[in-house]
Amino acid sequence: MRWWLILCALLAGLSAPALAQTSEVRIKDLGRFEGWRDNPLVGYGIVTGLGGSGDSPGSDVTRQALKNVLGRMGANITVDQVRSRNVAVVMVVATLPPSATVGDKLDVNVTSIGDAFSLAGGTLLLTPLMGPDQHVYALAQGPLVVGGYRFDADVNVQQKNSPTAGTLSGGASVEETVVADLQGKDGLTFLLKEPDFTTSQNVADAINQAMGGGAAYARSAEAISIRVPTPATDIHRLIARIENLGVIPDQIARVVVNERSGTVVAGGGARLSDVVIAQGDIRVAVEIDHDAPQDTGWAGPYRSRGYPGFATPTRLTVNEGNDTVVNSSGASVTDLVQALNRVHVSTRTMIAILQAIKAAGALHAELIVQ
Repeated sequence: MRWWLILCALLAGLSAPALAQTSEVRIKDLGRFEGWRDNPLVGYGIVTGLGGSGDSPGSDVTRQALKNVLGRMGANITVDQVRSRNVAVVMVVATLPPSATVGDKLDVNVTSIGDAFSLAGGTLLLTPLMGPDQHVYALAQGPLVVGGYRFDADVNVQQKNSPTAGTLSGGASVEETVVADLQGKDGLTFLLKEPDFTTSQNVADAINQAMGGGAAYARSAEAISIRVPTPATDIHRLIARIENLGVIPDQIARVVVNERSGTVVAGGGARLSDVVIAQGDIRVAVEIDHDAPQDTGWAGPYRSRGYPGFATPTRLTVNEGNDTVVNSSGASVTDLVQALNRVHVSTRTMIAILQAIKAAGALHAELIVQ
């Protein structure tokens, strides 16, 4: 209970001053242009050379797959003639980047879909990798790297990690050029990673300031439409210019607590109302002077962007009997963290305190417990 006092002080110190550290971020770091996306690829293949750890001879899928492979190479055999534990049927997946040229290399993940014990020491045979349109975009082949093992001896089993999954670094070769289609009939569209109306408008304003009024407008909290000046415009040069413009993104008032690591992180907009908490000999008071001028000097750079003066005059006092733990005007994050460490508050107690303050309506921020 006594640690409630320190946590309230922590949140109070995290109010406006953190916003003073906000700096411009490149537009390219806030999202992506519509059409610029990765493409999943998948294929079905065979891994050979497993030394007895492959699929069982009774696996009909494996026998049929091996017959098909040997048949394409001129071997005329029947399914019943296939008897081997040195092969395994696998699924092969890869990711095709938004832009790729024939001959580019892709990393590949391989997983067993039969009853093989291990893929260690195996080699993936030539496997076509297809996109959702069933068109082949890459070919994969090569020796697997497996980060695990499994050894059986009578009834004893020794296993590490998952030996039925492996990787091929650069194991697939792109067979068809892929070019992202970025320009729609209405021009370009930029999509934010984290939808926010304020950030969306800030991005549109930054583009208009650089390219002239009417060049962009915020279509929604996520999308910003950008007009292409003329059909003959160098679209890649235009995108490069736009994505390097600086924007101040809006910050969501949010407090994140990680119970496993004991970490507490508060966003710059986290606010705490007037609160006084007492427990035993400890008394904490967080007082806000609402009559004091709100427009402080450090808020000046934000005034042109529509931000008011954020700094709220606060005074934090924490007393334990006759000893003062913290007594500061506009307590900083450093002061409050030091006080928190001094009393060795546990993460579980932090969570309980934050949840109670949030329930009481004194914490004006979203609380996330991980």
